[in-house]
Amino acid sequence: MKKNYSILTIIMLLGIILSISSCKKGDDTPEPDPNATEFITSGNTVTVIDHGKGTGTMTFTRDKIWILSNLVFVNQGQTITIEAGTIIKGKPGQGENASALIVARGAKIQAKGTVNKPIIFTAEADDLHGSVSKTAKGLWGGVIILGAARINTVPDKMNIEGIPTTEPRGEYGGSNDEDNSGVFKYVSIRHGGTNIGADNEINGLTLGAVGNKTVIEHIEVFANNDDGYEWFGGTVKTKYLISAYCKDDAFDWDQGYRGEGQFWLAVQDPDDGDRLGELDGADDPENGTPLGGGTVYNATFVGRGADAGKKTLTFRANGGGAFYNSIFVNQAKGVDIELKENLEASSSWKRFKNGELKIENNIFFDIADNTAENVFKVSVKDGVSSNDSIQAVQEWADYIITANNTVDIDPGITYPATGSFNPIPTGDVSGNLHSYPSDFFMQVSYKGAFDPNAANWAKAWTLLFEN
Repeated sequence: MKKNYSILTIIMLLGIILSISSCKKGDDTPEPDPNATEFITSGNTVTVIDHGKGTGTMTFTRDKIWILSNLVFVNQGQTITIEAGTIIKGKPGQGENASALIVARGAKIQAKGTVNKPIIFTAEADDLHGSVSKTAKGLWGGVIILGAARINTVPDKMNIEGIPTTEPRGEYGGSNDEDNSGVFKYVSIRHGGTNIGADNEINGLTLGAVGNKTVIEHIEVFANNDDGYEWFGGTVKTKYLISAYCKDDAFDWDQGYRGEGQFWLAVQDPDDGDRLGELDGADDPENGTPLGGGTVYNATFVGRGADAGKKTLTFRANGGGAFYNSIFVNQAKGVDIELKENLEASSSWKRFKNGELKIENNIFFDIADNTAENVFKVSVKDGVSSNDSIQAVQEWADYIITANNTVDIDPGITYPATGSFNPIPTGDVSGNLHSYPSDFFMQVSYKGAFDPNAANWAKAWTLLFEN
């Protein structure tokens, strides 16, 4: 009897243990995380849907086509690596359904394309073989990189243009001008600029407070529905940038951008596009410091022609900066700087007088009838006295004459309106060069973005010069 009781007890105990174990296993099963990012694979495509936690630290590989569904973030502390030759596509949609890749402040991107294997961002509908018109715009969003360098707004951190202000991961700004957001090289960004609201489109490449340890070189923005590039403050340095056939400005800086650039190409669609450069400082000069202004050597900017009525460069809202050894062609209007209230008031005119706005050793051709008084203007606002206006115009004209700019020497560039485009000059662009600083800038013996005696550096990896 005692033996049977022991066996029965053992059986009962085993049942209890198994029951407890079964319950415990069920309790430990994690619930699905509603904020986790989805990666949905179908054939050779991966659709990425960000529900709040970002991409994580991961690699977009070139053996897949990566589809961005709505806004996809690389969150703070995460690093996204994109292999050379990878294709990333954005789904169509506007407003809250817009698609874009956003590298948040404190995140990094390692996108290292090559001349033979560029990284391509484009619309979902683009098969890269003519399925969409070459100049189709606004088919998806764009690329946004955010950092922790200084901007000149009050407060000193803002939410970036182009994404909803309710998204906390869209914040940029800080105090670290040497911030590092990673590497972005040999990248072509095509057909972007979708609307997220009334008159609010995403730029091709938006750089918010990006620091000068970030590497950005050999980038093409093609057929964007807003600006090609826009800098919101920051100090990032760039080389070999192309803005082609964009609807608004080719290059736009504001909020105290203080970076450097060399070998920039802008070419506007003969039927579309605004300024080649919109160069702002700060709307609140008393509190908005540093006012900033980029320094650019060896730009080639090609406009829309005389009939379009557009400007080459506009300095306004206390904007400053400098352009040296550059070529500007085929635009109705030239360079204008803003004068507000009087000669002592904060304005781009005042930045010029303080030596913070310089246009030197450049070629202007086929712009404003090739006459200096029309190529270089002072934009006089209401309330400025006639005496102040006359003085400003005269001082600006005198400066331009002594700053080694030419307005009637043909650099020998052919324009898109003629049915062909070749930015490599056939004229003499080797003389009268401004000296180069010895750090970031390459020392070259020509004006403009292209060496007249070398191959076109934009071929093989861009849509603009697609074979």
